[in-house]
Amino acid sequence: MDSSNDEALDIIITNVVATFRTRCHLNLRTIALEGTNVIYKPEVGKVLMKLRKPKVTASIWSSGKIICSGATSEDEAKLGARRLARSLQKLGFKVRFSDFKVVNVLAVCSMPFAIHLIDFTKKNRPIASYEPELHPAATYRIKHLKATVQVFSTGSITVTGPNVQSVATAVEQIYPLLFECQKPRYN
Repeated sequence: MDSSNDEALDIIITNVVATFRTRCHLNLRTIALEGTNVIYKPEVGKVLMKLRKPKVTASIWSSGKIICSGATSEDEAKLGARRLARSLQKLGFKVRFSDFKVVNVLAVCSMPFAIHLIDFTKKNRPIASYEPELHPAATYRIKHLKATVQVFSTGSITVTGPNVQSVATAVEQIYPLLFECQKPRYN
């Protein structure tokens, strides 16, 4: 980061979204009637199932595709997905856990300084865009990482990427750009 102040930034992962397949057809009505912590949504053709530990919410379709969200790490997402598969097995389905994949990671991070968004956007066009009438943050897209960074004037950033590693790399990559656009401190 910056050589004059070796301050580590805390990247807090707030949500990990993962998908997996059960490789069998799932009867949503059976899951809704016999499962626990379940919300049946017949109008959209899915069942929502919640786990308490790890705190994960799953969208379950009859095709056997399941999307898990709410985990705070990739390991927690995998543990939650496996627990969901096990609870479906206990309901009598011939579930085979397969094709597990982390598809999205959302993280937040606070810079130790405020940011001048107009300067940041001007220096980093066309990668950065800022539309204050539509959204209070500047958007910075990193194509090769498939990551998007929302930069707020307070110094808060929100990072979305395909995995935890790309999120961490995105923060490392954007820090020097933000550092040169920091607002002066008023004491």
